[in-house]
Amino acid sequence: MSKVLIRAMVLPMTGADMFYPQGEIAIENDRILAVGERGSAPSGFVPDRTLDLPNDLVMPGLINTHTHAAMTLLRSYADDLPLMPWLKEKVWPFEDKLTEEDIYWGTALALCEMIRSGTTTMLDMYVAMDQVAEAVLKAGTRAVLSRGLIGNGPNGESAFQEGCDLVRRYHGAGKGRINVMFGPHAPYTCSGEYLQKVKAEADRLGVGIHIHVAETQDEINILREQYGKTPVQWLDELGLFGGHVVAAHCVHLTQEDMEILARRHVCVAHNAESNMKLNSGTAPITELRAKGVVIGLGTDGASSNNNLDLFGEMRSAAFQQKLQVDSTVLPAYEVLEMATVGGAQTLGLEDVGMLAPGFKADLITIDMDQPHFYPRFSIPAHLVYVAHAGDVRTVMVDGKFLMEERKLLTMDVSEVCKEAETRAKRIAEELKG
Repeated sequence: MSKVLIRAMVLPMTGADMFYPQGEIAIENDRILAVGERGSAPSGFVPDRTLDLPNDLVMPGLINTHTHAAMTLLRSYADDLPLMPWLKEKVWPFEDKLTEEDIYWGTALALCEMIRSGTTTMLDMYVAMDQVAEAVLKAGTRAVLSRGLIGNGPNGESAFQEGCDLVRRYHGAGKGRINVMFGPHAPYTCSGEYLQKVKAEADRLGVGIHIHVAETQDEINILREQYGKTPVQWLDELGLFGGHVVAAHCVHLTQEDMEILARRHVCVAHNAESNMKLNSGTAPITELRAKGVVIGLGTDGASSNNNLDLFGEMRSAAFQQKLQVDSTVLPAYEVLEMATVGGAQTLGLEDVGMLAPGFKADLITIDMDQPHFYPRFSIPAHLVYVAHAGDVRTVMVDGKFLMEERKLLTMDVSEVCKEAETRAKRIAEELKG
């Protein structure tokens, strides 16, 4: 049994007016017992350890609702290209040469970066997901994993079986830190029959679906030509919606599309920086939120974003919507909600995303005693518009410290960086030849 008391400024994300300038959090094992002003810990609570961090702010860990973690191995390998040439000429040939061990080390590199930048949970879609799961178990983070399924590809059926095996082997692993979803890649890479089979199996196993939707204008044109419908309309007609579905990107949507997503309770993973870098467009996040659609934030992979920093993603998401609509939309606290509470709702996690009694002890501390955090007119504004990855001092998941004083405790960063560098350069050299 472990009991920890953290004394610091506390932003629990339980309401826009909830903030404790001199607060504390009492933690027992993997759960939060109490959150409030100093002295709010339960009577008789005797901590095994007390952290006095008067200049730090404690908040829930950030939640990355869409990424491809092992694509850190392609970081800065293929830049400044349109999406389809980027995929066909650079990304897919590189990925064809990845071994399962490569994917483990690429994921480990991503997890080191995520922990150091305050991300405690990710929704990942890739291949060799058993290797991804093992990296997550080693790192100590939380994750929802989905085996990417390209139904129209030569390994569509074997990939489907791997997705089923992933559910059986890892759903609930790590004392519940890992959950699993099915990951059909996109409407233009999977047939209707294949998607319906995935949906049926997901329902049978009681898991959700993670899929790219309406990411580019090319995708819209393909679906219009093949089916005379938008991707959202076609997926709805197929019956893919209705359960737990996370739709990544959702850039090119009609009013009818947005109404379908709201009516079917589809959650959207918004990837502002990836959408900008690949010139995919600006997702109508303001309109989706007005219709009641739950939104989480994602970084996408490090090959189409170059970093996995959700602080940067919050700033970009806010600024992009203000530029597209007007300066009043998406105020700072609402962006923080998308990165925490909304992220948890998007992933179907009921006990993370807030600092509240009974919730999991997934939290981070931010070193606020730095020039860029003064004067302190608005803590939410500072976190969204000012903070960056290097401000994260402490990371805890499930009541266990993963980082203290910016030192990772579960991963050997030097070893991970060395392995990732060697493996990525090997593949690049092979492709040159």
